[in-house]
Amino acid sequence: MHSIYFVVALGAVVAGFVQGLSGFAFGLVAMSFWAWTLEPRLAAVLAVFGALTGQIIAAVTVRRGFEIQRLLPFVLGGLAGVPLGVLLLPHLDVNWFKAILGMLLVVWCPAMLMAKNLPHIKSGGRLADGAVGLAGGVMGGIGGFTGTLPTLWCTLRGFDKDEQRAVIQNFNLSMLLVTMGCYGATGLVTKDMLPLFAVVAPAMLVPTLLGARLYIGISEVRFRQVVLGLLTVSGIALLASALPQLQGQF
Repeated sequence: MHSIYFVVALGAVVAGFVQGLSGFAFGLVAMSFWAWTLEPRLAAVLAVFGALTGQIIAAVTVRRGFEIQRLLPFVLGGLAGVPLGVLLLPHLDVNWFKAILGMLLVVWCPAMLMAKNLPHIKSGGRLADGAVGLAGGVMGGIGGFTGTLPTLWCTLRGFDKDEQRAVIQNFNLSMLLVTMGCYGATGLVTKDMLPLFAVVAPAMLVPTLLGARLYIGISEVRFRQVVLGLLTVSGIALLASALPQLQGQF
């Protein structure tokens, strides 16, 4: 039992720092630690709780204004997606989900990272932004991965780091609040989880603040490299945890 608390705390420390720096990815990073030892539904609830805690801290320490017209399509799409993800969670093969998501990140993010002149997507408008928000909402309902696809999309849109941070930070905060509410309403959050909540929140506090402080001083190019690099590493970790389990099914 003590080893579980240690793993939960370690995942929260590393994921908290990453979220403070990048504005997202708590769930992805934490899952790379927790997927080995925690039951999938417990890991999903803890990931959402930790990501929400980090976003609340970020809202206070890294304040970024936002354009409501820019943010609204993402949020509306996400609000429709979160309940779908929550409904899917009990019926989802988590290992296949992690393998597919991990493969996407491992293939796509290094290609974006190595591209000297990353092409920017200008077409699609608010409808495309809403569709990406919908996908982010579904992934948030499944396990707190709200920011992954919207972050990739904002990078492809060519948003500068503060504009991207404003969209992702506010989108994540909205979606995680809704997701945590849905988890509570559907009975996924239980009393047995409360001691682990009490481990996650203090463990991630200082690392999140340190990451947020580092974010303020980095350049646009470095921020893009950090974001894509983190997504790549997260994809590798997801594949590493999922593939052995999938091999055992055959």
